[in-house]
Amino acid sequence: MPNSKRPFHRASDNLMTYHLKWAAWEWLYSEAKCRTIGFEVRLEGPGGRVVDVVGVGPDNRVYAIEVKASRGDKARDDHDTDDLKRLEFQAPVMDKAVQFTAGVLEAAAEYAVSSGVKVLGSDPAYRQALSDLNKRTKKRDDHAKRVTNFSTKFRDPDFLRTAHCHYLMAPSGLMRRDELPPFWGLLDGTPRVVVEAPVKQVADATTHVLRNIARSNSTTMMTEYGVTRSKGETTFPDHVSPVHA
Repeated sequence: MPNSKRPFHRASDNLMTYHLKWAAWEWLYSEAKCRTIGFEVRLEGPGGRVVDVVGVGPDNRVYAIEVKASRGDKARDDHDTDDLKRLEFQAPVMDKAVQFTAGVLEAAAEYAVSSGVKVLGSDPAYRQALSDLNKRTKKRDDHAKRVTNFSTKFRDPDFLRTAHCHYLMAPSGLMRRDELPPFWGLLDGTPRVVVEAPVKQVADATTHVLRNIARSNSTTMMTEYGVTRSKGETTFPDHVSPVHA
């Protein structure tokens, strides 16, 4: 049955994040007068970046709220394109390190065989070279993954064009005013406005935003009630009785 104690609690959210999301929902409904609100909405389309809470208020004004429960959480999204370029610049160096250690491993194997070693794993030099290669390979692969997942969300002009108002929602006292990225406002968990977000002029995308909120809410409700989809098939739990045409 649905989780009556913590409705719509995602497994990936800690308790602080969960409460802040509902504080954002409360602020959107009570203060921004939004009557269409969704959690985990992709304003950029099905493959776009997720926004924690999105609301549509009077005059079709779109609000996007990112919830940050810790300074580390905030730092993960607070980069610009120059930060990304610096990170990408390190990739060739790591590739060369992998190539070099692979060469050392090959040389160690050849030397061990020429010395009469029958089991390479028993040779100390070979084992050390293999360990070095594994470490360098892992470091390169972790770096590549970091580049792929590197977020410039807070400072990306394209992301800032997805809503009229962007807010960070954080616990009281976690973030100073001068730490806010440009064009962002700040809410705390009470909830109240600490810094008013500037209203940006963006293209009218009301239908698109409403559709994505509806899609997100439908997915959330399915998850809440245990409905799953796999390979195009929908599976309903015992407590849900869908009506089939």
